[in-house]
Amino acid sequence: MGKHKRSAVGALEYLVTRGCDVRAVVAPPAPGDAAPGQRLDEAARRHGIALASDDELYAAIEAPGRRAGPIDLGGVDLVLSFLFWRRIRAPLIELGRLGCLNFHPAPLPDMRGLGGYNVAVLEGFEQWGVSAHFVDERFDTGDLVRVERFAIDPEAETALSLHLSSQERLLEVFRWTIDRSLASEPLPREPQGEGRYVDRDEVEAMRRARPGDPPELTERRIRAFWYPPYDGATIELGGRTLTLVDRRLLAETAAAYRGAGMLP
Repeated sequence: MGKHKRSAVGALEYLVTRGCDVRAVVAPPAPGDAAPGQRLDEAARRHGIALASDDELYAAIEAPGRRAGPIDLGGVDLVLSFLFWRRIRAPLIELGRLGCLNFHPAPLPDMRGLGGYNVAVLEGFEQWGVSAHFVDERFDTGDLVRVERFAIDPEAETALSLHLSSQERLLEVFRWTIDRSLASEPLPREPQGEGRYVDRDEVEAMRRARPGDPPELTERRIRAFWYPPYDGATIELGGRTLTLVDRRLLAETAAAYRGAGMLP
């Protein structure tokens, strides 16, 4: 169960390479602007794996023999969520013999919910991380399997650069977890304890710059929300919402244009 991301495609490809019997894949219903290498649905089709919605998974669990159409959920060992965007609930949580695991692109319990990259850049974190954890009925609170932490540059990271490096690390943690499971080694389980949860409203409040903000804060805010094509840091002027960008990010964009052959 995952998003259209290269890392999610890599996770599925790793399962297939290791000889795992993948019964179904849940991918976003629309590809948006995903490139071919990010298409989780296309990767599933390439390997002849059934595509389903999460609603169809719940229906299959309740069906006789846990089979509904092409979906066969009998004898499942693991339910895997890799950047899945919806809450997973019972009875899907209990379906896997070994459990239901989520791979979260932030260190837990430090940063639950949304907007982790934005917070890390805006607040000048010097360290980031990615996590694997068991799923419970709440978001990002289940027992930890592994947290991989790494140093980041608080003066240079953008939301996009942190996302790219985090996805590589998250895929490494996924491979480690699958290898351990296939070797019949028990997965670690450590309760999380107290942590920080960020919701969508808080993220949107962080996004908005104000004319009186200190220049350092505005610079951090620009980097914290730089993730084209999504809205960056914004400011309200004359009844319009404008996205902010600085010279360094314009230079990166110009280099990308040149690399794509867009030359004056």
